[in-house]
Amino acid sequence: MPNISQKGQRMPASPIRKLTPYADKAKQDGKTVFHLNIGQPDIETPEGMINAIKNVDFKVWAYTPSEGTLSYRKQLTKYYNRNGYNITPEDIIVTAGGSEAISITFMTCLDAGDEVLVPEPYYANYNGFASQSDIVVKPILSYIDSGFALPPIAEFEKHISSKTKAIFICSPNNPTGYLYSREEMEALKALVLKYDLYLFADEAYREFVYGDQPFVSPMHLDGLDENVVIIDTVSKRYSACGARLGCIITKNKKFWQTAIKFAQARLSPGLVEQIAGEAAIDTPDEYFDRVKAEYNSRRNTIVSALNKMEGVYCPNPGGAFYVMAQLPIDNSDKFCQWMLEEFSYNNQTVMMAPATGFYSTPGLGYNQVRLAYVLNNSDLEKAMTCLAEALRVYPGRVDNAEGLKLSAETVA
Repeated sequence: MPNISQKGQRMPASPIRKLTPYADKAKQDGKTVFHLNIGQPDIETPEGMINAIKNVDFKVWAYTPSEGTLSYRKQLTKYYNRNGYNITPEDIIVTAGGSEAISITFMTCLDAGDEVLVPEPYYANYNGFASQSDIVVKPILSYIDSGFALPPIAEFEKHISSKTKAIFICSPNNPTGYLYSREEMEALKALVLKYDLYLFADEAYREFVYGDQPFVSPMHLDGLDENVVIIDTVSKRYSACGARLGCIITKNKKFWQTAIKFAQARLSPGLVEQIAGEAAIDTPDEYFDRVKAEYNSRRNTIVSALNKMEGVYCPNPGGAFYVMAQLPIDNSDKFCQWMLEEFSYNNQTVMMAPATGFYSTPGLGYNQVRLAYVLNNSDLEKAMTCLAEALRVYPGRVDNAEGLKLSAETVA
């Protein structure tokens, strides 16, 4: 038979979705599965978006411009400028989700073999997009001890070579929930200017920030217009994951003029999605106030429950709706599969994402999992009860959790 491509064989499986067959089988066996593996909120999509779809009125379902409709880009400009970005519609390319925004950005800025530096752990699909583009992700390790704060700039500099073209951050972060401070962003600014690098920023969780620390975008920093590329999506902000609607934002005209060629090659973003996206911009602030309050409550529920379990450690995240937790287990892939295949408590179990898929440094993530607090507090409490019981009886439990704790000293 014909051979599969080497690229296809190198393409990593998603740690978020690869255990789905086991979850499906558990459901067929009558178990309730609490899905904490994926960022699919149970929050209702804004009514304005839904109504815009219901009231669609056109005779021909036509192509849209490759960069997105002008009316939608004007609406997006209003949203971003309310948040201090100072952009125009000509700084935006609308994409089919944040995923396409990342792929186009990689193809625009990096050639085969070029390198992008990414604080680790990081969103697993960055590896997939890098594999598609034949580029290299160079991880810069952050540590659970510090809540996954930005690694020291000196660590980035150690990995910069002639092949380094960009630094890629996500704030608030997926999978850790860490929110980069202004001081950390200023340090990154100095670094990218020193080495003339791109700074890619995934801002899917911009609206979900908890506590007093403000969200700081690279767009809020002076002197970075030629270096910054923002990657965004409506999926998390408006609980509209199925819309597959995102965008690229940049003031770098050479980047825009190149990226639009890749956008033209895939023709255009969807018309109906952009109609819904236009309506989303008029979502009242009260919607986000309610949603943030709900996520903050859920965060408190899950972090408190995890840290009460013997041998478990979970930092308190500053944003997004994920936590990375360290568990007293031998292998997170094996543990997460065991939870679905062999374990239940009151005929319930929990689906999580093993953290190995969020690290590319070999050997890391085996005692960590990512959990998305996208379910209501009642379900989260039941899920945490299941997890506590599972850890009590798991055959691969490792009681010397301190011996597994990932720290700068142990890795060095």
